[in-house]
Amino acid sequence: MYLPPHDPHVDDPMRFKPLFRIHLMERKSATVECMYGHKGPHNGHIQIVKKDEFSTKCNQTDHHRMSGGRQEEFRTWLREEWGRTLEDIFHEHMQELILMKFIYTSQYDNCLTYRRIYLPPSSPGDLIQPGLFKGTYGSHGLEIVMLSFHGKKAKGTKITGDPNIPAGQQTVEIDLAHPLQLPDIENLRDFSELSRIVLEVQEQVRREEQEREQRQEEEEEPSQQQAASQPASPLGGEGAEGEETAAGAEGTTQVKAPASQPFVLPMGVISRNEDYPRTCRICFYGTGLIAGHGFTSPERTPGVFVLFDDDRFGFIWLELKSFSLYSRIKVSFQNAQAPSREAFDEMLKNIQSLAT
Repeated sequence: MYLPPHDPHVDDPMRFKPLFRIHLMERKSATVECMYGHKGPHNGHIQIVKKDEFSTKCNQTDHHRMSGGRQEEFRTWLREEWGRTLEDIFHEHMQELILMKFIYTSQYDNCLTYRRIYLPPSSPGDLIQPGLFKGTYGSHGLEIVMLSFHGKKAKGTKITGDPNIPAGQQTVEIDLAHPLQLPDIENLRDFSELSRIVLEVQEQVRREEQEREQRQEEEEEPSQQQAASQPASPLGGEGAEGEETAAGAEGTTQVKAPASQPFVLPMGVISRNEDYPRTCRICFYGTGLIAGHGFTSPERTPGVFVLFDDDRFGFIWLELKSFSLYSRIKVSFQNAQAPSREAFDEMLKNIQSLAT
């Protein structure tokens, strides 16, 4: 198990926790041991489900239980997962969320399914190197997000989730076609000023989308009439060119980042980590996904993507008045590169469908 550092220390290294091990005894013979719990290795089982997928099952779940019952198990889990005790957490809502997470994860400690994920492919014009990042998510603690670039958009996909937004969902989307010009440092402290700038860009994006949809409808009408009066070309003709043009439109957008500028969070914006950088390179308009418990009433809301450097970025959730800080996971993973861009895109679709 690959765990983020304790909240809110996003720059600390990741933590490893063994879950199972395999002893190869002889040809086509092996034993499996579950490593979960505090009573040492015990009997387990591994099954290959299909390509790039396998499951593990513990055959002696009593090894996961503690003499002090669920209360002792919860307190031990809290120290290991969060690096604190229940007495350290004064916020009632945070206590509730942590307890929900413990109940949910402990339900599945005896049977887990693993699916392969690919690291996002990179292009020369990408704003920064894509990859995996640790991010602060308020009372939910630290979560893992995959940053990938898709033409004029960048996407942050949750690799780990929480009771509100599950893993696989697109937590943030960055509109690389709409950079934001932040006000000077004094005016930036005023939340209403930042809000005004972001909402103006949101309205501009809405108008552009409407105009684009209207143009598409106008272009489709003559082509439909022409298709009705002329026989279709066996080789595709103009249709093939149209597809090529569309693919070109989705090409990488190169953005020249200016020299760093001073940055400070507006008054009233809550941040789990006050140790965020005080200078940034560039900012973009973006949207962040919020929802109620159980992924109810999901909604994309406006926000600000803040690029600090090659390894750190932030996102200001305008509606929540909250700030998430993300730091790159600096580990070299073997055999994690996608065989093609199409394979990576297909993987993203698959993990999102699992979440929904």
